[in-house]
Amino acid sequence: MNPISTSLSHESAETIVGGADVTMAILKRALTLAPRLAAADGGADAVLAAGLRPDRVVGDMDSLSPEARAAFADVLHPIAEQDSTDFGKALRTSTAPWMLGVGFLGARLDHTLACLTELAVSRAPCVLLSGSDCVCILPPRLRLDLPLGSRVSLWPLGPARGRSIGLNWPVDGLEMAPYGRVGTSNRSNAPRIEIAFEGAPVALLLDQNVLESLLVGLGFHPRPEGEGGL
Repeated sequence: MNPISTSLSHESAETIVGGADVTMAILKRALTLAPRLAAADGGADAVLAAGLRPDRVVGDMDSLSPEARAAFADVLHPIAEQDSTDFGKALRTSTAPWMLGVGFLGARLDHTLACLTELAVSRAPCVLLSGSDCVCILPPRLRLDLPLGSRVSLWPLGPARGRSIGLNWPVDGLEMAPYGRVGTSNRSNAPRIEIAFEGAPVALLLDQNVLESLLVGLGFHPRPEGEGGL
């Protein structure tokens, strides 16, 4: 499978594949946008099954099949320490300007939560993608063009306070926390939304069909800033 070039494609952006289920459609979409290919430990088996070859396989290698270990022996980068996840190891050793992570959502909940923690701690420029969602850690301020009525879920990873423009239920002045008020299933009511948070990291969860808009909003594909805002 050859990645298809698009106006959003960045030749040095990287797709990192994890060990959860990855469909060919999701993998092809990710590689179209981020053509470099890496695998986090057992994610190499999904890469092998797809008939692809990664530039690198990173992790403690405890989930790697013998077949993938043999096929990718020359690109294995084992990191034995157990203080971080294989996803975290792949993030911190990447030289890419930004990354897409596939195969990290939709399987074990503890693995998904660990991935969110890795993103929150590292603040790595990475978006997680599944067949239903695209997920990132919000920057301090984000402007985002979305279709009206788009799902905009906000999940605080600690105490945080935000402001917003263009959300059906504004977050202005709200004290949010994972053990208190959260922002699931909010919706956009304007063609451009703006969100700003201070305090703990906040995860942004959107429908996967707005991935390209999210990448632009995060500055992975810069565009001129509009006037005004928060």
